[in-house]
Amino acid sequence: MLFYHVLYWAAAWVWPLLPLQLWTLFFSLQRMSKHTDTAEVLLERKGCAGVITLNRPKFLNALNLSMIRHIYPQLKNWEQDPETFLIIIKGTGGKAFCAGGDIRVIAEAGKANQKIAQDFFREEYTLNNAIGSCRKPYVALIHGITMGGGVGLSVHGQFRVATEKSLFAMPETAIGLFPDVGGGYFLPRLRGKLGYFLALTGFRLKGRDVYAAGIATHFVDSEKIINKMSPTSLKITLRQLIEGSSKTLQEVFTMEYRLSQACMGGHDFFEGVRAVLIDKDQSPKWKPADLKEVTDEDLNNYFKSLGSNDLKF
Repeated sequence: MLFYHVLYWAAAWVWPLLPLQLWTLFFSLQRMSKHTDTAEVLLERKGCAGVITLNRPKFLNALNLSMIRHIYPQLKNWEQDPETFLIIIKGTGGKAFCAGGDIRVIAEAGKANQKIAQDFFREEYTLNNAIGSCRKPYVALIHGITMGGGVGLSVHGQFRVATEKSLFAMPETAIGLFPDVGGGYFLPRLRGKLGYFLALTGFRLKGRDVYAAGIATHFVDSEKIINKMSPTSLKITLRQLIEGSSKTLQEVFTMEYRLSQACMGGHDFFEGVRAVLIDKDQSPKWKPADLKEVTDEDLNNYFKSLGSNDLKF
């Protein structure tokens, strides 16, 4: 069930006026990132989101050519898919988003004059460019180690979320390389020549510093839970924003009037007021209590026409 939390949290970026409390929803996704699948990268459709999961935790989710070749076409497909509203990328294992490219394999191939050394960089940069030009909101959870190739998978996207466990670096000069994956673009654009310092020294930024530097667009404490939010309200809110993005202001008011009347006929509004404003125990008992128990039929009932009682202008 926890996966669905990300969709409502991510909506806070796609539609910035959403309350800040929803930002923490994203990290419920990270807590369930313990896949048993043996594939190196998992590509899944979850509701309205396309989800990319880097799945090499033993290697700190280091990026290899096979992973690139799976991610790129799926990214382009989701970008064209009208049913996909955002794309999310994350890593498994809890220690790293992506610690970089699989440099050892590349070095061995380069010594042997194998074509993989050419193909890797060509296709990696092509993927980085696709992320930078993606027309759908692209959300990267840079939780844990994020270096080199992992930076390329995240920094060019529209939204990058850091946590207190984020560790960012471009350490390529230490291995006789240079800060690539678009480093020549984003590093000199950081404030106060910070990018020059990071590129030349390989200095590591941690936690909130990743956000303060402008590398991450958002910061959230990964230890925050979101159980106090109404599951029904979360699903209503996401659909409200998705539909509202293409409606006129008056059409939105009509929709929201329908929602207000449905909420008045339900349980959670009155329970929420009791828990927050009356008894102040801060422990609402939502019905249903779980996101997965809020069905599509339930959701549709909140949005259905009121007939002659609809708000008209």
